[in-house]
Amino acid sequence: MNTSFSQPLPKAYSQIEEATKASGFTMASDLLTGSLLGTLAASKPGGKFLEMGTGTGLSTSWLLNGMDQHATLISVDYDPKYIAIAEKFLGDDKRLSLVTADGGEWLDANSRLRFDSIFADTWHGKYLMLDETLAMLNKGGFYIIDDMLRQPNWPEGHHEKVTKLIATLEARQDLFLTKQVWSTGIIIAVKK
Repeated sequence: MNTSFSQPLPKAYSQIEEATKASGFTMASDLLTGSLLGTLAASKPGGKFLEMGTGTGLSTSWLLNGMDQHATLISVDYDPKYIAIAEKFLGDDKRLSLVTADGGEWLDANSRLRFDSIFADTWHGKYLMLDETLAMLNKGGFYIIDDMLRQPNWPEGHHEKVTKLIATLEARQDLFLTKQVWSTGIIIAVKK
């Protein structure tokens, strides 16, 4: 076994990747993370999914690829330039609701919603409003984050934020937690 990648890419992935490069967006999730997201999504038939940080829609395409026809995905991003790319290539999928909004404001306004899986790929839901985000997770639901291993594009002081977040998650009594030194560094937690 190795980490080489040989499975088919999701619908529109190549077009989204090309548009992502042209847009200058540099924070997209990698193939391995995407593959994991799709695999985990497939384990939740009819599931309700939340993605905080759509970016250009690369990870969104993986989530949709794994979801069945009865599942739904809400994907939130604050930047209309990037979410427009996701809309162009994925917007016709009826299972998907793309939302352009500040993550914190969206979490506050939708705190009553519950999800079977949350991929937190931006500040809100990960470094900000963690408790509020985890409160939206159903029992048995997945909380997934990436970029937990040092990345070349991290700003000064970001390593300390990651270290603090990991310690906070490890100290929680309401989660089963696995840290993976794989891809960009993945944490998968399941709500008890």
